[in-house]
Amino acid sequence: MLGCRCSFCSVISKHVRHVGFEAFLTFSGYFYIITMSGPCREVVTLQLGHYSNFVGTHWWNLQDASLSYDPEAPPGDTQSDVVFREGQTVGGHVTHTPRLIAMDLKGSLRTLRQEGSLYDPGKDTSAVTWEGSVMVHEESPPARNAFLEDLDKLDRGEILAEADFYSSFQPQRSSVVGVDTVNNQLARVQRGYSLEGSVKVWSDFLRIHLHPRTVSVIHQYNHDGEAQRLEAFGQGEALLQGPVLEELEDRLHFFVEECDYLQGFQLLCDLADGFAGLGSKVTEMLRDSYGGRGILTWGVAPVSHPGSTPMKELYHQLNCVLGTVHLANNSSLFCPLTLRGGLGRRPSSPVAFPHLSHDPSLWYHSSAVLALALDALTLPYRLRNNSVPLWQLADTLAASGRKVVAAYGAVPFPMMHGGSLPDALSAHTDALPWKPLSACSEAGPCYGQWVTLKGFQGQRLISSLAAGAEPATPLHGLHSEEDVLASYIGSFHPTAPLALQLSSAPSKLTPPFPQIFSRSVGTRGFLQSRPPPPGSAPPVVSSAPVLTSLQSGSALGPWLSELHRGASVLDIRRVAPSFLSQGPEAADYQEALEELRLLARCYRDNSGGVMHSSSEEEDDD
Repeated sequence: MLGCRCSFCSVISKHVRHVGFEAFLTFSGYFYIITMSGPCREVVTLQLGHYSNFVGTHWWNLQDASLSYDPEAPPGDTQSDVVFREGQTVGGHVTHTPRLIAMDLKGSLRTLRQEGSLYDPGKDTSAVTWEGSVMVHEESPPARNAFLEDLDKLDRGEILAEADFYSSFQPQRSSVVGVDTVNNQLARVQRGYSLEGSVKVWSDFLRIHLHPRTVSVIHQYNHDGEAQRLEAFGQGEALLQGPVLEELEDRLHFFVEECDYLQGFQLLCDLADGFAGLGSKVTEMLRDSYGGRGILTWGVAPVSHPGSTPMKELYHQLNCVLGTVHLANNSSLFCPLTLRGGLGRRPSSPVAFPHLSHDPSLWYHSSAVLALALDALTLPYRLRNNSVPLWQLADTLAASGRKVVAAYGAVPFPMMHGGSLPDALSAHTDALPWKPLSACSEAGPCYGQWVTLKGFQGQRLISSLAAGAEPATPLHGLHSEEDVLASYIGSFHPTAPLALQLSSAPSKLTPPFPQIFSRSVGTRGFLQSRPPPPGSAPPVVSSAPVLTSLQSGSALGPWLSELHRGASVLDIRRVAPSFLSQGPEAADYQEALEELRLLARCYRDNSGGVMHSSSEEEDDD
């Protein structure tokens, strides 16, 4: 475009020319903004595994908080119909449920009914033919936490209209909910829920209704206990056949066939257990069955697993290696997401965020951080205006076989209340303000990145200069928010193609999102000049600005090589024979290691040299 011949801009030019997008292009290095107008382009989401459902539950709660049921309200920045489907209950209430398939193991739902409660199938009225005596053994249901109890109070007696249920716990105009209940509800919301000790599974903090076709339970394996665990890659691969395959295809057809303009699929897949193998087969099926649609896969991994042992940690490492290779092969774009310091058995310390006060080992906390970042990372293809379809996002970043990308995020973005964007960025001149979300440090040349800034509503994005006044920094002299952000990032990556997307609407943190912010963060997520005095209650943060980057760069070369080297030094037939006994074959495992080695070599700097240490170069040779 405009004479640029780099592969990044060539892809953009092709799509603008052939698909008819309206494009706006400026230059700071290479910088572009794409505007897509037209009908809603739907996305189907799949969540494969227990930690994926933890992250996904927080993410869907965030999406639910942004829904608006007021027909007179101005439309928001995001187009909710991209990921939500509209339906209707038997009683005629309009519903908005996720276009989602969530797979998990037996015993993972606790209080959640697999078919949900939105479309109540009622009692079984089939005739009873047994005339003998009947003995009933009744087991006490799992205890519900305070949050779920309050949801039950709001939902008691009948299924409430979606407009009532999704109103962020505002008073309900219903005879079912009394004044005392509403007052108690609002008082509890004001001080926030403390669910850290009561969240056992992801449904313990799910605040939305799910469609009856959403939850799929794999009964061959248990969520709890030591027997029948889905621990190995080969176990997951073998699952996608017979009844499991038929059920998945049936659910996919249901959600896909009601889409008018399906743009593709977003997957959250556990990397460290057998779901990595299941995910590899699911993405392979999607690639073969829905060619031309975008497949964006987020491989998620917790900081730690409860009850882990050295052998289990070895399995986790092998699953991550095989999962990365196969998910990258079958997806349009693959990005690992984790707060771990690495995907090997001996990672460095978890990622530390300067303005968060969370427990990284607690799944309820770590998944909340990843979901908040994911809310911004997925924004490009969910925007109402200036949106970019999944396949275009993948094409621009996955050039030259580089289908693995890394994510980075500033959670929250460190912007002072009442300050400006130039002020916030100028405070970080030595290093970019974000932290790694893929266990991959940011070093070396960058080949291209998508940067999203979300949640700056009410803040100044450019500096207010008096006539003739000298700007404090070059950023303070720029006249648009795009120029400010592009100039700042360009100072770190001056020649890298850069796509920017900005959304003023913040991520709304409604209950039961955990209050994991430091005392320096105010109610709207911006930094306070005067934090609350010691001993006083910290503010309840109700929204947060977030800055994220989805990046392809040479730093992924050493990261992938480290994965390869960690698995290559193991004699897997000796140290983990049971891993191979459940599949894959030894030859397939060696082939996957070779593919990983070659994938690492794709990430080279502009001079053609691989960004490796000397020991890594020997491995490549």
